[in-house]
Amino acid sequence: MDEQLVKDIDAILPQTQCRQCGYDGCEPYAKAIVAGDADINQCPPGDTEGIQRLADLLGIQPKPLNTTHGLPKPKAVAFIDENICIGCTFCIKACPVDAIVGATKQMHTVISAECTGCELCVAPCPMDCIQMEIISTQVVQSQSYKREKADLARARYQFRLERLEREKREKQERLAQRAAAKIKVAHKIISPEEKKQAIVQAAIKRAAAARAKAAESSNPK
Repeated sequence: MDEQLVKDIDAILPQTQCRQCGYDGCEPYAKAIVAGDADINQCPPGDTEGIQRLADLLGIQPKPLNTTHGLPKPKAVAFIDENICIGCTFCIKACPVDAIVGATKQMHTVISAECTGCELCVAPCPMDCIQMEIISTQVVQSQSYKREKADLARARYQFRLERLEREKREKQERLAQRAAAKIKVAHKIISPEEKKQAIVQAAIKRAAAARAKAAESSNPK
């Protein structure tokens, strides 16, 4: 696969990470386009502008947005009604860029500057306390603002993937250690150092027992 082409396509995509294209994020979608498994018109947030830029990059004709993947919407960010939030953490787990902070059974809040407006946090909320608030059109239309937001979203998306992979690896290591400890106990497996300590302790116990026996013999009742 042409990795540079993947990067070039990914640089055009809006980095909303909304999964409307049918893939887990913008980079997987870019890889699917390069592989020929996806078309250039599956990104509603990118809309006609994004399709045109992808077409220009690939040297092909643009095409209308495939609306089966959704329709373009005004740029928005999530807002959590903190008076209703019960701290279930479902929204935190759903956010692809770690833009929601909070803890179990505690109020959650959205870091607006880092929210991509993907809406993935809305459906999982059992309290229906998350709403999307439209951002000022004047701000959204700034190309420099779009690029800055996209770069931030890409970095946070990658950081989240790395964090999840690290946590998965650490969990597997903990489980492996626990399993090894159980096997060790079950089969009474001890290390050379533990064996040495056991020998020393046994010798001390034998010496103590010999001294007690000698004392008993020298002081008959």
